[in-house]
Amino acid sequence: MLTLTSPVEIWAHRLPAGLKLAAIALATTVLFALQAPVLLALAAAATVGLYATGGARFLWAGVRLVWPLWPFVLIVGLWHLWTSDISAGTSVILRMLTAVALANFVTMTTRLSDMIEVIQWLAQPLAIFGLSPRKIALAVALAIRFIPVMLDRLAQITQSWRARSPRRPRWRVLVPATLAALDDADRAAEALRARGGAG
Repeated sequence: MLTLTSPVEIWAHRLPAGLKLAAIALATTVLFALQAPVLLALAAAATVGLYATGGARFLWAGVRLVWPLWPFVLIVGLWHLWTSDISAGTSVILRMLTAVALANFVTMTTRLSDMIEVIQWLAQPLAIFGLSPRKIALAVALAIRFIPVMLDRLAQITQSWRARSPRRPRWRVLVPATLAALDDADRAAEALRARGGAG
């Protein structure tokens, strides 16, 4: 649970964590500046191509991490169909999928320890306010790591509900999803304590 680094090693694993985090920040800024669906579609295609450079196994692993977003894609798509604003809906969906896929790419190719080091370096100025850069870095890195994990867990809970009931799950999955998040957080805390804590 403390790492989602891909076991399939590709060229991006050898790049510095700081460079990858800076690149994802720049890419996300550009994504939100783009409005035309055609340009966002090209960005999405380029992201798929980026994953493809790691081979079929790496690409499939990336698809599995993005797949839990399908309920959000469905909701956004239906809403914009209802409002007859298909162009805006397409832009939102493409932007969301591309941004998450790029973030997952960085997560899959960066060790947690390397990510913590970069964030800790960026948080150094906060030390004058009495805040621990190490703890801030650990909290941010774990949040980044847990996002795809929680999306996947929510998708599993939703599928379990559908296997047992013909009704739509809707809000009913919130309680088990929350309990699963707390359970995962508890296990992560135990693992951290076993490894010496936050430092």
